[in-house]
Amino acid sequence: MGTQEEHNSGFDDWAHDLLKELEQQTPEAIRRMRSSERHEVQSAVKVRPANASDFGQATVEGLTGDVSPGGCRVMTSVPLRVGDVYRLEIEKGELDLPILFARCLRCRLVREDAFESGFAFFNTIKLDEARSAGSIMDSLL
Repeated sequence: MGTQEEHNSGFDDWAHDLLKELEQQTPEAIRRMRSSERHEVQSAVKVRPANASDFGQATVEGLTGDVSPGGCRVMTSVPLRVGDVYRLEIEKGELDLPILFARCLRCRLVREDAFESGFAFFNTIKLDEARSAGSIMDSLL
């Protein structure tokens, strides 16, 4: 078991890294991150907590607003916790995506019964490869 000093040092390192990450989230940096191509896609999505301690919580159903290689926008009837990691299951259809793990970066009230959340995927996705076979066939006809 480590000493109190070692414990404090580990916490200080973690806190420093977290502050450094927050400092990098300037409006300009966020704009650059959001500069990738967005696809307006309205698909049903199931949002579940990704961490083991919250995994048993109820699934929240929502609707995607747009999807980009680095993230997506989701509308839900309940607010999601900013900073938490979620497991997103986007219904197969226009896009054929695997289960995605993403951090909720923002959540805002749109109206009394609707919340818009912005997510950043942990791994970027290739949207051209994610199109379903049906969408590809439609574009060829």
